[in-house]
Amino acid sequence: MNEHKGMRPQDVAVLLMIVALGDGDWTGAELAHALNLSPAEVSNSLKRSALSGLIDGSKRRVARSALLEFLKYGLPYVFPTRPGGVVRGVPTAHAAPPLRAKFAGADAYVWPYAKGSAQGQALAPLYPGAAAAALADPALHELLALTDALRVGRTRERAEAEKELAKRLK
Repeated sequence: MNEHKGMRPQDVAVLLMIVALGDGDWTGAELAHALNLSPAEVSNSLKRSALSGLIDGSKRRVARSALLEFLKYGLPYVFPTRPGGVVRGVPTAHAAPPLRAKFAGADAYVWPYAKGSAQGQALAPLYPGAAAAALADPALHELLALTDALRVGRTRERAEAEKELAKRLK
């Protein structure tokens, strides 16, 4: 019997990347390269996600409604974060598309990253390679930013992030 030792932050990123690419239309090596992870990390992530019911047994199709529930109700408790000092980085949460237009005057959050184009309060990304992966893939960036809005946002920001994620995961 396989033992589940809990989800890891990169597991969420792997599932979101699969959503961004399209279920079943990718290879493990492509996921690893796109997410700045090793192929072994992606393989282990897919196993954990299959055991938890967030991806099907073939490890090709994300259980989108289960993922949405996990993101809405579990993510802020399992992978919490708090804003830090002002740094240069990549915009996230309500400071990044698609929420940026709705919350233009709010304090900006960024993932600390030297190649980032914005300044704001530092927010720890789900995993170390998230900022670079997000800059390379706008669809992934939006999904990761929406998940950060769930992790750190206030009630209104969380509600908008839930709506946007529901659109993308349906």
